Amino acid sequence: MNQPLPPGAPALDALLPPDMAHKAEEIGVAKARMSRTTTLALSLLAGAFIALGANFSTVATTGVAGQLPYGVTRLLAGTTFSLGLILVVVGGAELFTGNNLIVMAWASGKVTGHEVLRNWSLVYAGNFVGAVLMAGLILLTRQHEMAEGRLGLNALTIAESKCRLDPVQAVALGVVCNVLVCLTVWLCYSARSVTDKVLAIVPPISAFVAAGFEHSVANMYFIPLGLGIKHFAGDRFWHAIGRVSSDFPHLTWTRFLSNNLLPVTVGNIIGGAVLVGLVYWSIYLRTIHRNGMRTP
Repeated sequence: MNQPLPPGAPALDALLPPDMAHKAEEIGVAKARMSRTTTLALSLLAGAFIALGANFSTVATTGVAGQLPYGVTRLLAGTTFSLGLILVVVGGAELFTGNNLIVMAWASGKVTGHEVLRNWSLVYAGNFVGAVLMAGLILLTRQHEMAEGRLGLNALTIAESKCRLDPVQAVALGVVCNVLVCLTVWLCYSARSVTDKVLAIVPPISAFVAAGFEHSVANMYFIPLGLGIKHFAGDRFWHAIGRVSSDFPHLTWTRFLSNNLLPVTVGNIIGGAVLVGLVYWSIYLRTIHRNGMRTP
């Protein structure tokens, strides 16, 4: 027979969805009221962590075109990219896309709209700086020259393809991406151990990358790295890959912002805040919160 746990002993079973919703509220309040300095520091880390996952994915998929089936290549890209969110969730950092779930605390009246927007603005800016700094550091390593330049060519191809997106397409790709990212964070609210979290992270994150959906923070690394290679790689690199910088005409700062980052960010907010955060709030919390008051 199962014996009851002694008082104070940690529970081993995963939290059920109603308890996960209350945990999401509590975490949302804590995130929204975190000090500016701590928020910025942790958001810088998150940008760097996601960049490390993106870098791992780029390295892992270099040279596999034509060697592996398309789907297997995409699965490899997604599985390796999962490193980024594992570092964020387990290591502790503030990621803009996951923080879209703060709307659950806002919908319950526990934080104000101003507090939500303050958190999103600080975290978004910190993620951008962290990701771009990591892109600059990777550029300084001259990693793009590895594998006879094929690694750099892969990075350029990824960045160019992202800048070729139609803005409407970019919004749609951003929506579905952050549905999966926020569902990943939601699943982690049920976890009792690091193992639980890792197992909850890898499948949905692998799915969004494999499917080609767009993540705003990842793109803060992918595209600036491609731009850095385009503008600062030496002649030896271009000779090795048999290309010139003009072969990547869509890879510009203007198209990065207008055709990718801004529409993808809008899509991420719709997918995470609305389709995950507010949907789960309406299912599990709406009936017990009326104008910020708990009903009997």
